Amino acid sequence: MKVHFLGVGEACDPERFNTSILVVGGSKNHYILLDCGFTTPHRYFADCFDPDQLEALWISHFHGDHFFGVPLLLLRFWEMGRVKPLLLAGPNGLREKIEMALDLAYPSFLGKLQYALEYRELEDGDSFQGAGFLWQVAATEHSQPCLALRLNGDGKSIFYGGDGRSTAGSANLAKGCTLMVHEAYRVAGQTANHGSLAECLDVARQAGCEKLAIVHIAHYERERESGALRRLLGESGLPGVFLPEPGESLEL
Repeated sequence: MKVHFLGVGEACDPERFNTSILVVGGSKNHYILLDCGFTTPHRYFADCFDPDQLEALWISHFHGDHFFGVPLLLLRFWEMGRVKPLLLAGPNGLREKIEMALDLAYPSFLGKLQYALEYRELEDGDSFQGAGFLWQVAATEHSQPCLALRLNGDGKSIFYGGDGRSTAGSANLAKGCTLMVHEAYRVAGQTANHGSLAECLDVARQAGCEKLAIVHIAHYERERESGALRRLLGESGLPGVFLPEPGESLEL
C-alpha cells in the first residue's frame, strides 16, 4: 500500500494545501482519494494522466476544504474523457451535497457526464467492501457530522480521521492500524470540535499504531509554536510519528 500526501494543511494554510491523501493498493493497484478540498484537484492532476485511474473518492464531511474541489475534479475527468464509473463514499447527504455543489459551480454540467457516479452514504459504524479494500467508519466530534475512515487491504491498514476530536468509536477503529493520519489543529491549548497535538499522540499510543502522520495543524500555530511542536514530538515516545509535507509519499 502506498500513501501520497497531496496536501497536509487546513483551510487557510497558503503553503501546505488542503489535507488530501491518495491511497494506492490492492492486487490491481486501486486508487482512492481521501477528501477533495479547494486545492486538491490541481495537486491531483499534476501527476495524473489517466482519467480512469481514480476508482473511489472519500469525503469525510462537508466543509469546503474537504469537498469543494469535487466539481473541478469531475469536470477535469470529463474533459479528459473518463468513461469508468466513480465511487463516491461519505456521510449521509453526500449525493445531495455533491449535486448541489456541481450545480452551483457549473449549472447543467451533471447531465453532460459520460461516466457514472456511484454513491455510498454511510453512518457511524458502517462498513463495506469496495475498490479493493474493506471500508470501516466511525463518527468524530466536529462542528459538521464527520466520519473517520479505516481502509484495510494487502495486510495493511490506514486510518484517516478527517476532522474533529477523537471519539471512543474512532479511537477503537484506529486500533492496530499500520498508519494513522490525524488532525492536530492546535499544538497547544484547545479549540472546540478540533483535535490537539497532545490528544492525537495519546490516541495513537492507546491504539498501538505503527506510524502516525499529523496533519491539519493551524497554519499560524505551526509557525508560532514550532518549538513546542518539536518538543512534544520528541518527547512522545512514538518512533513512527512524523509531520508529512505536501508531495511526500510513504510505502507501508
